[in-house]
Order: sequence, then structure tokens, then C-alpha cells
Amino acid sequence: DGVHALRAGTPGATPLLLIHGWPDGFVRFERAIRFLAARFDLVIPSIPGYGFSDRPRTALGPAGVARQFAQLMTALGLQRFGVHGADIGSQIAEQLTLQHPERVIGLHLGDVPLRRLRALPADQLDADERAWTEAAQHWDLAEGAYAHLQRTKPQTLAAALNDSPAGLASWILEKFRAWSDCNGDVFSRFTLDELATNLTIYWVTQTAGSAGRYYFDSRLAELDSGDVTTPTGIALFPKDLLAAPHRSAERWFNIQRFTDMPAGGHFGPWEEPRAWADEVIAFFDQVEGADRA
Repeated sequence: DGVHALRAGTPGATPLLLIHGWPDGFVRFERAIRFLAARFDLVIPSIPGYGFSDRPRTALGPAGVARQFAQLMTALGLQRFGVHGADIGSQIAEQLTLQHPERVIGLHLGDVPLRRLRALPADQLDADERAWTEAAQHWDLAEGAYAHLQRTKPQTLAAALNDSPAGLASWILEKFRAWSDCNGDVFSRFTLDELATNLTIYWVTQTAGSAGRYYFDSRLAELDSGDVTTPTGIALFPKDLLAAPHRSAERWFNIQRFTDMPAGGHFGPWEEPRAWADEVIAFFDQVEGADRA
């Protein structure tokens, strides 16, 4: 209910739920689909409030979205499945796995959910985590204004973004340039058509505001903070935001595979589709091979 999904059905293949981030949508995975389709039965939904999904009438947050995605997989007849998420999608994927560990074959992440690291008491940090915390503070000052505004005053921002296509483009394209592995030239990573497609989905559906409001809802949401026992793989791209130390991931997740990717940024599946797809396939081959052994 309230979720739009694209499904690339491969009979007999492992079902795999792909959860996007911000400020993109399901188009994040478009380039990678052809590399995954022979191995997986892909389900690629829009997060509620994004793109062609309905705008939530009540606050959902990551746990609420996770419940809707679990219902979606049930409606599709998929009882056991893998999950991938990055950015805000990583927290949704984490919550879904905590809610339904018996259903999730493996959890693949593009990052460690930031709220995990930010919540660590200072006296529990190791040297790498202290360095990460300092870097996060500098990043918040230089790059974090968008998140603070969306967490606190999303409706004010929504009026501006839904009224001005130039304003919407500026708000989103700044992030594509700053957060991708493009050396300042965003068109070296994305075509004009791809960037325009992403912007057009936000514009014609008027979901810039509801997408931003997800941050507000997440700030107020109660989340499961238990340890994830499901086999977990992480692939970090070098130009992504605030990559967590390996040790941090092991605090909360059952890490079976951790890969530092050679190139790419925040939009990893879009920027490096073949390398990302190969990594996802390798992780699930490893997990399902262990299950069969």
C-alpha cells in the first residue's frame, strides 16, 4: 500500500530488494539492472514519498517504510529475499532485516547507518572512530545544511522546491556534483538525460517536499538498535560520504564481506554499475553457498 515498485522477474532466481537513497530514486539502479537480472528477481520500489509512490499521510520513518516493503514482498509472493540499501536506504534495509530476520537471506549495504556511529559514547570510540567523528563534524558544517533543514523545516523548503524547477535543480544537482566521483565535472559521470530524468520524476510528482519530510519523520522515529545477525556485506565507495571504519560495522552487523571499492561515490550503482553488481553477486553467491554447504 502506497509503494510503487518496478520488478524485473527472473523465474527461480533469488529475489533481491533494492532500496535507493536521496536525492535520487529507483533510477539509481537503472545502469546496473542488466548485470543483475540473470542472477536475481529484482524488486526496485520508490520509498514512500518519493517518485511515483504515494505521499505518506502519517509519519513512517525507516521502520515504517521497512514494514511496508516487507508487505510489498509478501504481496509479490516473495517470502525469502535479499536486501540492498545505501544512504537512507541502508537504514530502511537494516530495520527490515531486524524486523524479519527469518525472511532476509542476506543484507548488503553501501554504508553503515550514520545514526549507529553518531550514538556511540566518546569513551567507547577507538582511534579510527574518533577520527571519523571529527571528520563528521567538519562535514556537517560544510555539507550538512540540507539535512538539518529537511530534518527541522521541510515544509518551508517544499514550497520553494515545488514552485521553482530551477530551485529544485540547484538543490539536487549540487549534491550530484559534490557527492559523486566526478572531480567537479558532473557530466563525466551522468548524462544530461539521466540527470534530467531524476529531476523530472521529483518535479512532475511534486515529491521534493515529501522526500525531504522523510528526514523529519526519521528524526522522530523509534528504531530497533539491536545487532543484525543476518549475514551482511558492505561495499564502500571512496568518494561517498563519511565512510565508516571497518571496525564500526563489526560492532552491529554480522559482516561476511567488506569491500573497499576502487572508484565511485555516493551514487555507486549509477557511477560504477558493473563493479557494484559484481560485488553484490559475489556477496550473495558467498551467502547462499554457505547455506547450501
